[in-house]
Amino acid sequence: MAPTLDEHEPRLRDTRRERARRRTIRCVPSLLRTKSVEQSIADTEEPEFRLKKSLSALDLTVFGVGVVIGAGIFTLTGRAAHEVAGPSIVISFVIAAIACGLAAMCYAEFASTVPVSGSAYTFSYASLGEFFAWIIGWDLILEMFLGASVVAQGWSAYLGAFLEQLGIVLPEQLSYGGAVDVPAILLVLVLGALMTIGIKESLRVNLVLVAVKLFIVLFVIVAGLMFVNPANYAPFVPPSEATASTSGLTQPLLQFLSGIEPATFGVGGILAGAALVFFAYIGFDVVATTAEETRRPQRDMPIGIIASLIICTILYCAVALVVTGMVSYRDLDPAAALANAFAYHGQSWMATVISAGAVAGLTTVVLTLLIGATRIIFAMSRDGLLPQKLARVHPRWRTPWVISIVVTIVVAVVAGVTPVGVLEQMVNIGTLSAFVLVSVGVVVLRRTRPDLKRGFRVPWSPVLPILSALICTYLMLNLSVETWLRFLIWLALGVAIYSAYSRRHARVGTGDFLNPATPRIVAPPKE
Repeated sequence: MAPTLDEHEPRLRDTRRERARRRTIRCVPSLLRTKSVEQSIADTEEPEFRLKKSLSALDLTVFGVGVVIGAGIFTLTGRAAHEVAGPSIVISFVIAAIACGLAAMCYAEFASTVPVSGSAYTFSYASLGEFFAWIIGWDLILEMFLGASVVAQGWSAYLGAFLEQLGIVLPEQLSYGGAVDVPAILLVLVLGALMTIGIKESLRVNLVLVAVKLFIVLFVIVAGLMFVNPANYAPFVPPSEATASTSGLTQPLLQFLSGIEPATFGVGGILAGAALVFFAYIGFDVVATTAEETRRPQRDMPIGIIASLIICTILYCAVALVVTGMVSYRDLDPAAALANAFAYHGQSWMATVISAGAVAGLTTVVLTLLIGATRIIFAMSRDGLLPQKLARVHPRWRTPWVISIVVTIVVAVVAGVTPVGVLEQMVNIGTLSAFVLVSVGVVVLRRTRPDLKRGFRVPWSPVLPILSALICTYLMLNLSVETWLRFLIWLALGVAIYSAYSRRHARVGTGDFLNPATPRIVAPPKE
């Protein structure tokens, strides 16, 4: 008697399960396939993708200071002191610097071991696998695109304030907060053109602007010392106070999950202040995106990353001491603390100086983020995760000119016509997720490739890298629920693109790359 359809059904179900199981087995290795350090370095020698090596340790240090020190030094210190920590905000800056320094050491080890464009993306590809590399690259694109757009709008706001103090008023609809933010668009277009012409030329302009910015910051610190009243430092650690908690989507995820009520001042306020000012340090990781354009990356990368972090910590602590010494933390204006501190002492002219410093400071931040975004996309395109044609390097300038133009246009449009203020926390969550994966990646690569030559090694590994990952995870949990929801939506979009395009076109899978054992001999690039 012939079997009936019902008798065939269990067998058909088993066949489908077996096919699904085989697809899963094939898929998992491709998701976790890594790109060897040797392969990554060999790819940098391909003529059509070869960047010009011209950066020194000084260039990298200036690069780092340029992106970390922005307008926040004039506003964030006073706001954090007024709202959460009082004069002890100085301790918060030190704690945040230590936490950030742990991540910085992890970046320094990776950058000296894998001197290739792409920063956390490239590091994750070498240690954790392709899927994690794609996710972190996707996050970094979001971070730098939104970061450059938000900062360009902030630059436009400070420019308007500075011009008003000089008696020049810009048209309301064509300036910050108007229908089209023309100053922000012009800034991005000018810096984009500079970035396209050459990395060294960009850094020369960056050097001048950073020098102006540091001069103004130091001038503000020295001038402020004359108005410091030691009585304003008492109590240095104000007694703890309960604070009104937020609810719904605006509350921190940690509060949503645990029900812990927030508090200000006291020891808890110092830690809350550290979580708040940690984001003032974000940006040093952009230095790692230029590893491929550094003359001696094994030596210069660690110097540039760590030196820029130390310089920024000293400046932040000095400004915090000055502003809390000039005015009692209770009376500080959280919106423009430093400018109003000088106005409190009858020195209103200092507001003009501070605005000028903010304009110079934010210019360097936008330039650095634009360069970082192009290098991330360049690395992903060269690996085939994005269209490879984007990664072509200009024969004369030796810069990824196609990507530079695309990044410039997108950031200019977003900065000019989009109210991106509500998305600022997206910059933070993208950066912190990168910090976590880089910290974990150091531990993994130490175990899988102990033979690699490392120009810098994180001491006390794996303790310090794991501690770095835990601290960054804690800071991520302090971001709002709505930020996490937006982040998950962005990740879902990234996973869809990876599944539809990137996984099938990755050069690691197709074999379309140089053999690292027999690298090509190429002519030196035209100067």
